[in-house]
Amino acid sequence: PTLNDIMKELDKPGHDPRGEAHSFSFAENIKSIGDVYEGLVLPGIVSNLTNFGAFVDIGVKQDGLLHISQITDKFIQNPAEILSLGQQLTVKVIGVDVQRKRINLTLLF
Repeated sequence: PTLNDIMKELDKPGHDPRGEAHSFSFAENIKSIGDVYEGLVLPGIVSNLTNFGAFVDIGVKQDGLLHISQITDKFIQNPAEILSLGQQLTVKVIGVDVQRKRINLTLLF
């Protein structure tokens, strides 16, 4: 922003030029992998992208794996074609292995 932009915005007290901020929160009742079950729909944030999918933070210690085949119905070479780090998603749990500490996810739109 230029000095003129700043001066214009200062003439409008109470108006925030940045637009509306969207807050994010994990599911409050899900604290550990033991609370996660198949069919559960959760909010999540993309924490890592790999050539085979994305890892999604769903609010428990273990990130869930969103396999590349679960991202879209169309063929993609790389999950980065659709997803980005820090992106907020809604995911559905399609598998949980508590012993191996693995959570498998699918993307909901």
